[in-house]
Amino acid sequence: MKGIIFAEFLELVEDTFGLETCQKMLDENQNDGVYTSVGTYDHKDLVKLIVTLSKLTGVSAEDLQQVYGKSIFKTLYNSMPGLEGKADSTFSFINSVEEYIHIEVKKLYSNANPPTFKFVSANETQLIMDYVSARCMSHVCLGLIQGCADHFNETIDIKMDPISEDHSEVRFTIKTV
Repeated sequence: MKGIIFAEFLELVEDTFGLETCQKMLDENQNDGVYTSVGTYDHKDLVKLIVTLSKLTGVSAEDLQQVYGKSIFKTLYNSMPGLEGKADSTFSFINSVEEYIHIEVKKLYSNANPPTFKFVSANETQLIMDYVSARCMSHVCLGLIQGCADHFNETIDIKMDPISEDHSEVRFTIKTV
């Protein structure tokens, strides 16, 4: 997982819960909190930080992942060259993830292992897709979809249905409102 993901998470924690909570979260994980944006790090370290933050704040790990996903959308969008004009709506952007974004990520970072989106059905008002990732961070994906809708000034309704018990596969039903 790229360092930009970790750096943005730490910034969100500091901004939301304060420097003291952020430092305590890092200390409890014996983590120095130093991440370069292009460095590659084990996603399990991020999971540990989220679990610890959940214990420190009383906010569920799923809610923390969702808020994080929503907050990082704009940063990730702006970090990808050539996205402008590729999509004009939440649905068209989500459809471009597999066809353009994940391909570009793999070109930039040969060891990248992004999640996979399998599209089940789509029409003008509804998109159904399966999220597949060994990282089991479907709530980050939920937040990213919400951040995407905010970016395009759209109101959507999202339903998540786990396909696998560990949430490595989740079906998202996204409807325009």
